Amino acid sequence: MHFLIGLLVSAIGLLVAAYLLPGIEVADFTSALWAAFVIAVLNVTLGWLLSLVVFPLTWLLPNLIYFLIDALMIYFVGRILKGFRVKDYTSALLAALVLTVLHFLLGA
Repeated sequence: MHFLIGLLVSAIGLLVAAYLLPGIEVADFTSALWAAFVIAVLNVTLGWLLSLVVFPLTWLLPNLIYFLIDALMIYFVGRILKGFRVKDYTSALLAALVLTVLHFLLGA
């Protein structure tokens, strides 16, 4: 249940990011939901692997490294998923910031 709520919050966050940021485009809510799902799956698999590769930095600056990895996953999904487009890595960083703030506000 927690995963589904997190997925819905992420999809809404992607829609908010698309509304606020010119570098993010989301076709509809279904595309946002798929993008949130793929980002979550990539964060669990590829994100975990990346955090192992940069383990010394992860140990020193864990929140910053996870934030950058999350932005990288958003950028990557924007390249491979139809209906969800990310213009550049800066837009992905800002979208990751929007998602982080939204998860923090709704989690509190």
